[in-house]
Amino acid sequence: MNESIPAEAKVVLIVDDEPQIRRLLAVALETTGLHAESVETGMQALNLVALHPPALVLLDLGLPDLNGMEVLRRLREWTQVPVIILTASDDETEKVTALDQGADDYVTKPFNTPELLARVRVALRHAERREDQPVYCFGSLIVDLASRRVTQRGVDVSLTSTEYSLLRLLVRHAGKVLTHRQILREIWGPKSENQTHYLRVYVARIREKIESDPAMARLLVTEPGVGYRFTAAD
Repeated sequence: MNESIPAEAKVVLIVDDEPQIRRLLAVALETTGLHAESVETGMQALNLVALHPPALVLLDLGLPDLNGMEVLRRLREWTQVPVIILTASDDETEKVTALDQGADDYVTKPFNTPELLARVRVALRHAERREDQPVYCFGSLIVDLASRRVTQRGVDVSLTSTEYSLLRLLVRHAGKVLTHRQILREIWGPKSENQTHYLRVYVARIREKIESDPAMARLLVTEPGVGYRFTAAD
């Protein structure tokens, strides 16, 4: 770890075996005030996270030693450091698997740098947010977990118990992609993990109540083939 980095600085660990990708990411991150550390193998990443825990990990899946998915699995055995997956694959199954194993987000190569930096900011904010934060504000939408009250433009939003539980789950993980399986397991139990029709129905109902235009959702966003993301303001 670079000893010149101030103690309070946020360090992002880049794990990728392509030197040009590491350089590109490092430059982009440091222009935003973050500090970048880079390694090219999974074992180097595991050792560095253990010795000098970063604020976030950008993890490529195609590493020369350990598969990136194995690195993620080992990290999740002992740390909740935010992990954003970098993948050259458009395979939705791979993305879902990574998210189910504990990744916070994913970006497909070749990536759009501003989008990647936005995902990094969201993941860092989510990691800093206290679990007991009682009130979440998303523009004119306010979700008060302490009072179980949801308002849109100052007007109370009437939600069923299940609708509220689903909205609460999404809001508490705002900015993070939650897979269909994760949501179904949390709200309806392990035996409902394949019942995606439940989810579509309830998502549609919630959108009708909180979105200005339910057909063009801006808050509760679909990640095609993967799940849903409740958007957090940049």
